[in-house]
Amino acid sequence: MKKKSIAVVIVSNGPGELTTWVSPVVDELNKLNNSLCDDQKINFTLRLVLVPCPNATGKEFKVANSWNKFELITKSKSLWKLLIKPRSFANWPKKGVVIFLGGDQFWSILLAKRLGYRSITYAEWIARWPQWTNEIAAMNIKVKDLIPKRYKYKCQIIGDLMADIKLKSEISLNNNKHYVALLPGSKKAKLSVGIPFFLEIADHVAKENQNITFIIPMAPTTDEKEYLFFQSVKNPITKYYSSKIKTIKNIKNSYFDYVIETSKNTKIYLIKKHPCYEILKDCDLAITTVGANTAELAAISLPMLVVLPTQHLNMMNAWDGIFGVIGKISFINRLLTFMVKYIYFKKNKFFAWPNIKAKKMIVPERIGNISPKKIAKEVLHLIKRRDQLKSISDNLHKERGENGASRKLASMIVNTIKNL
Repeated sequence: MKKKSIAVVIVSNGPGELTTWVSPVVDELNKLNNSLCDDQKINFTLRLVLVPCPNATGKEFKVANSWNKFELITKSKSLWKLLIKPRSFANWPKKGVVIFLGGDQFWSILLAKRLGYRSITYAEWIARWPQWTNEIAAMNIKVKDLIPKRYKYKCQIIGDLMADIKLKSEISLNNNKHYVALLPGSKKAKLSVGIPFFLEIADHVAKENQNITFIIPMAPTTDEKEYLFFQSVKNPITKYYSSKIKTIKNIKNSYFDYVIETSKNTKIYLIKKHPCYEILKDCDLAITTVGANTAELAAISLPMLVVLPTQHLNMMNAWDGIFGVIGKISFINRLLTFMVKYIYFKKNKFFAWPNIKAKKMIVPERIGNISPKKIAKEVLHLIKRRDQLKSISDNLHKERGENGASRKLASMIVNTIKNL
């Protein structure tokens, strides 16, 4: 007699989580199930529910669908419809489990309650709703320590899903050179400052040290045309910087897709592949804006210098969303700038994810009225100090969890299903 199907529903959001969390867990789950004896194998159906995310590219559905791993994938824009009327998407087995692997943890709990399924929350930094989730898979002991005592029994420490990143190939860049990755951002607000600011950093560094090669791993939401736009006179911030793009050319038979040559003859290589951990792992240093990218760099223990120039905050008419709209009103623009500079920045001690979570300075942050020349000097100093870079890398590694998390989470899912 054929066993009744069980639904395994994964909740996730952005491109990073899909690649580094969802895919490895699904692979390990299928691998574990296939290793079981025939009479112990579980008849389950895999479904992916995408939830709203400010870092989403809009390509998540297409990417996940190309893997051919899921019976059903629902788009983030359909979340409320799914919660209200799930049977309009598919027939749902009576029993199942919902696993949180990205987004807001509340969505997975709400969906589990709606479907009448068990829930497992993967908590990288904090389990936000321990009273409502059935099981918690924690990255490390620090996560478990934050859970109220009466809910700790729900928690298992499984390690760091990002530590299980499998490189598709081993890439070895020219060891006679130093490689510095530049991450100017992916959203309009960040790129408008990041492109001219980072171009000028590269020019200052190249002037002093010709043995450094610059790499930009392009966010999936950007393309080379945006790089040209944000260094042009159409971007009002460029008037504060002298570095410009002279040419962008395609490259064939290379790890890189394009090469930028600046007006000062500095070459910067662009990579379209996302993620490109194979190349990033071979870099000496990354210069990055604040954001989720600092967590990804931390996951591969890449030393980073985090920069946030605050002198352009008043350029809010270049921002996305409501800030961009109301930022066009002069007095509101000044008020918001004041609030961000003198309240938000003073209230928050750290801005890079590894520093926030460690509650101490692991990677250097340069926040304020900073100049590309000043950052370039620090880059040159760090490149010479191999011991300092190694210390940053070692500390990043210590803050992460152990590897093997994908396999352990797959085991949790299987055990939960067996107990349904």
